[in-house]
Amino acid sequence: MNIGNASDKSGLPAKTIRYYEDIGLLKPDRAENGYRDYSMPDVHKLRFLQRSRGLGFSVEECRQLLALYEDKERASADVKSIAQSKLQEIARKIIELRELQHTLKHLVAHCHGDQRPDCPILETISGEN
Repeated sequence: MNIGNASDKSGLPAKTIRYYEDIGLLKPDRAENGYRDYSMPDVHKLRFLQRSRGLGFSVEECRQLLALYEDKERASADVKSIAQSKLQEIARKIIELRELQHTLKHLVAHCHGDQRPDCPILETISGEN
């Protein structure tokens, strides 16, 4: 199938599919006319990549997961290790976001929000505070 059909079946834009091919995550066959020729296993890989990216895995982590998925001799511990690392990263980011939320909430609460020019939000951002 052509890239348009692969795009429709995978739910990924053609540009993303080309990118995945450029970085070596996917290698479709080539038709006699030189156009990419995607198979259903290629579409399955594209869906796999889309779901992996949706879970927050980086391109390199997706590369590792895809290699493990294709390796029928893999140890599930290898997959779990990657997922646990991602989970720890997400937990760290949640903590950072909560800290940002607390700081910004404090700044908003202390800004008068009126016609006066003084603003603790801008003072903090500029380093004057």
